[in-house]
Amino acid sequence: MSVTPRLNRLFASDGKCFDVAIDHGFFNEPSFLAGIEDIARAVRVVAAARPDAIQLSPGQARHLQGLPGPDKPALVMRTDVANCYGMRRSHVLFSELVEDAVPTAVRLDAACVCVNLLQLPDQNELHRQCIRNISQLRADCDAAGMPLMVEPLVMRTRAAGGYETDGALEKIVALVRQAVELGADVIKADPCDQLDEYHQVIEAASGIPVLVRGGGKASDDEILARTEKVIRQGARGIVYGRNVIQHRVPQAIVAALMAIVHGGASAEEAKKMLCA
Repeated sequence: MSVTPRLNRLFASDGKCFDVAIDHGFFNEPSFLAGIEDIARAVRVVAAARPDAIQLSPGQARHLQGLPGPDKPALVMRTDVANCYGMRRSHVLFSELVEDAVPTAVRLDAACVCVNLLQLPDQNELHRQCIRNISQLRADCDAAGMPLMVEPLVMRTRAAGGYETDGALEKIVALVRQAVELGADVIKADPCDQLDEYHQVIEAASGIPVLVRGGGKASDDEILARTEKVIRQGARGIVYGRNVIQHRVPQAIVAALMAIVHGGASAEEAKKMLCA
């Protein structure tokens, strides 16, 4: 069954997508809840700003899909629960698929499902578990015509404990290529340390659309400049969470980022929208 109808709901007519991630409560990290304590309100506010998609867990998707009218953002459903994001390192790391993930996404009228491909130091079994998850989802997605977004995420040990994003280009490129080889329809990838080299990540994706992951909270100047650079190098969009939901005016930052992603605006032009 073709994934094209759902991809056409995820991506706008220009082939670009801005997906706002509001699935942070899935990962059992208290600091991730800032800005989404009242998740129903957070979803309403973001949905009213009209990004292309909103990423939610199966248990919270109702807050988006319960909104009336046909013009709401598309639903991207997160399918796996991982425990590698905490401030402290867990003794046993996992990335566990929810039961019946793809049929659940179909029932929720999702346009896409999202799953991790994690690569952490000396955690080969976690990496293997992610590969099994992707393989299972790929088969289930094929049967349902459901697009599969894979999130290749390279992490390194944080000095203070736990893990943090590793922006090494060669590691990101290799993991992105593995995600494509496993059958991803969409890639959600981290920015690299040297953003001028991001075109190599796009090349590694071999024609599969790349949406750039936002990661931790950044300043307006940084997030706008980063978005402009990756879009100009061929990224097909962005997936930002905390940089939207923890922003002082979420509607304004969504509008500014949409202007870069869809309108070709520069970071400086988009910044003026935050001051209006």
